[in-house]
Amino acid sequence: MKAGFFFSVLLSMLAQLSQAQYQYQNLMNYLESRMAALEERIASWQEQNNRYNTDLKQFKNQAADLLHKLGSEHEKLREELEGAGVRVDRVEKEMDYIETKYPPKPCVKAVDKMLEQKPVTKERKKKDEFFEISVCVDIVSSIRAMKIVKRLGSTKGAWTKDSKTAKVYVFNGTSEDTLYEFSSVKELSASSGMSKGKQITLPMAWNGTGHAVYDGFLYYVTERSELQVIKFHLENSSVVDSAVLPVQDQLSVYSFNPETMVDLIADEEGLWALYTVGDTINLAKMDSDTLDIEQMWETSCSRNNAEAAFFVCGTLYVVYNTRPPSRSRVQCVFDVNDMVTPGEAPLVYFPRRYGGHSSLKYNPVEKQVYAWDDGYQILYRMALKKKLWAIMPPPEE
Repeated sequence: MKAGFFFSVLLSMLAQLSQAQYQYQNLMNYLESRMAALEERIASWQEQNNRYNTDLKQFKNQAADLLHKLGSEHEKLREELEGAGVRVDRVEKEMDYIETKYPPKPCVKAVDKMLEQKPVTKERKKKDEFFEISVCVDIVSSIRAMKIVKRLGSTKGAWTKDSKTAKVYVFNGTSEDTLYEFSSVKELSASSGMSKGKQITLPMAWNGTGHAVYDGFLYYVTERSELQVIKFHLENSSVVDSAVLPVQDQLSVYSFNPETMVDLIADEEGLWALYTVGDTINLAKMDSDTLDIEQMWETSCSRNNAEAAFFVCGTLYVVYNTRPPSRSRVQCVFDVNDMVTPGEAPLVYFPRRYGGHSSLKYNPVEKQVYAWDDGYQILYRMALKKKLWAIMPPPEE
């Protein structure tokens, strides 16, 4: 009985051992198949990696070739641009010569009848001498010289000089209530900024760049519901008088400077105002004491492409430009006495500088224009000549 029992136990153990070996063999087969699949994936990854490395090298080589070609093209383009710049400068010089020799006909309101030339008598000579002393008879012929004084402030603004004193006034921007006073142009040029000047605070902010200073008074325009001219005493810091301009269409005087609704001009003959009716620039003579309008003119000058204007001896010079900004030029001239002929009306080109003028203020004592060009304060020295009718003897009575 015992031998049979041990035999059966031995058979059972052998059966279990055989089953364990079978399971072990299955496990080993499974592991070998997984290892083979892993090796296959590793080989595939290595192949793809090699292919990617090859493609990357090819891309690097192509990129290097393209960069080299781009550098060569850039250098070639730079040389071509330099050559084009030289040619443009040459063309501009040739245009200056052509414009000087063959100027186009300017826009000017001509006289109806020219004065006939008569023999000069002693009596007429005395009349001529008296007439030239009492009436300004100058007309602009050209720009004699220019000087860049300073660069400060915003791209748009105005600066001007009181023709009765040496004081200079700076208006930074197109809407502000603080201006800066300097004792002279030299002080402004030597200053490190506007803060070095005397600050004058106004009761109301100005509008645009059409300000005028004369004999210690500031004339400026403030825009609320109406266009109002303010007369301000600079020494006492007080408003002396104000008046509302009878302007129905509140359009800018110059399309290039839409902030300026009215351009005020002060000279030896008083106060003038430029404003717009439709697309035409109009001129009004104002009493500098009472701000009353004494007389009005409708000029033939268009506001389109106009950037600024200045006034010399009863003659208005409107300056035009183009977009993008090019050379500023006087293209429309209007004389309040109708005594400027088309033949003598100047076509003045300003030296090309930066952008466009936001203001031009003529000083009759110095015969200079105070200009603001893209943040630069510039002086233009004007060359003047006598008007044609002024050098001709007056008709016999």
